[in-house]
Amino acid sequence: MARIAGVTVPTEKQVQISLTYIYGIGPVFARRILETCKIDPTTRVKDLTEAELTKIRDEITANYVVEGELQRVVTANIKRLKDTNSYRGLRHKNNLPSRGQRTRTNARTRRGKKSTVGGTKKKAPSKT
Repeated sequence: MARIAGVTVPTEKQVQISLTYIYGIGPVFARRILETCKIDPTTRVKDLTEAELTKIRDEITANYVVEGELQRVVTANIKRLKDTNSYRGLRHKNNLPSRGQRTRTNARTRRGKKSTVGGTKKKAPSKT
């Protein structure tokens, strides 16, 4: 079990895939980290030596913002938008899409389950 940046990465997978289990590291950053550490991306995590693991750990801590610190930064950015009452902040407050997507249809993920508003249709006049 290899722990990198406070995350237990899978040992059976290739290093380039395992690094993406860390919040803030995607496929591009994973490849870039392995290039600077001069490690073959296709080697399995279980086959890495302790020296190579420490190289990866040092590279990540020195040059990348990951896990809890990155989540704090993102949360602070959203809070700043909300506090300044910017358009994007208002969209975050109202739990609506903030990047210009349509909401008349779709946007179900953000808006939640559809709730039909009843009683809006006029009653048809009945014969008496």
